[in-house]
Amino acid sequence: MGVLEIFLIAVGLAMDAFAVSICKGLSMKKADFKKISIIGLYFGVFQAGMPIIGYFLGKGFESFVVQIDHWIAFILLLFIGANMIREALSKKEEETSDDISFKTMIILSIATSIDALAIGITFAFLNVSMMFAAIIIGIITFVLSVIGVLIGNKFGNKYEKRAELFGGTVLILMGIKILLEHLNII
Repeated sequence: MGVLEIFLIAVGLAMDAFAVSICKGLSMKKADFKKISIIGLYFGVFQAGMPIIGYFLGKGFESFVVQIDHWIAFILLLFIGANMIREALSKKEEETSDDISFKTMIILSIATSIDALAIGITFAFLNVSMMFAAIIIGIITFVLSVIGVLIGNKFGNKYEKRAELFGGTVLILMGIKILLEHLNII
């Protein structure tokens, strides 16, 4: 897997954190440097750490699933992407809060990075430099989370649904690409 694919997956994974960051920014009277940095760090660190955990889980089971690894990658990316698109198209509004306490941010960070755990499992079956991928995912998530807080604080929830829709689409397309490559179609 090349740098471009890792970058695109990182952007796709970061869209949940970006959307939540928009909500966080929306609920803040003034987004100050400290709050913006805390939100970005929580999301970035969790998005970087979860694929590493998933990677080691996947490596533990690699010998059992090596013949179907491309199908696993395809199904996981399809499921995660479809779920993001479903959330983007739903009418349900997410709760917003100015709270950036440890408890709140841990819960949000775990919730927005579960898909990164699944990506880590996928990476275990592909030719991926895990540390490089984790660093890229963490940096991209940090940057997009900071941007999300700023956008939310400035413009409101205009871009939240579009971000989730874009992220889900990218993950589905990456899953299709992995499957087609393993089936020697492309």
